[in-house]
Amino acid sequence: MRYALVVIAAVLAVSAAFALDKPQDKQIERGRAIANANCSRCHATGAQGKSANPASPPFRTLTKKYPLENLEEALAEGIVVGHGGLDMPRFEFSPAQIEALLDYIASIQRK
Repeated sequence: MRYALVVIAAVLAVSAAFALDKPQDKQIERGRAIANANCSRCHATGAQGKSANPASPPFRTLTKKYPLENLEEALAEGIVVGHGGLDMPRFEFSPAQIEALLDYIASIQRK
């Protein structure tokens, strides 16, 4: 009985450690930070809320209009089309930043 409790406690401890420190969670958090720092001036970058510029699509519905593959290419080349008469700011993202941003966007999509 004692052995079974020790094994159960060990499994729970290891499971909790993995749940708190998944590499994918860190990647998504990096993407969220990039979105907030660079895109939230116009776009709603979270899972809720309205875009500051009503013509700028919220990130949670972005892939309905723009597939992630298209966004990846556009981010790498530089998006130049703005929304509602506002120019899109110039961005230069590294491939790692683009990957993190796309992982974040994918994580908040509403179906």
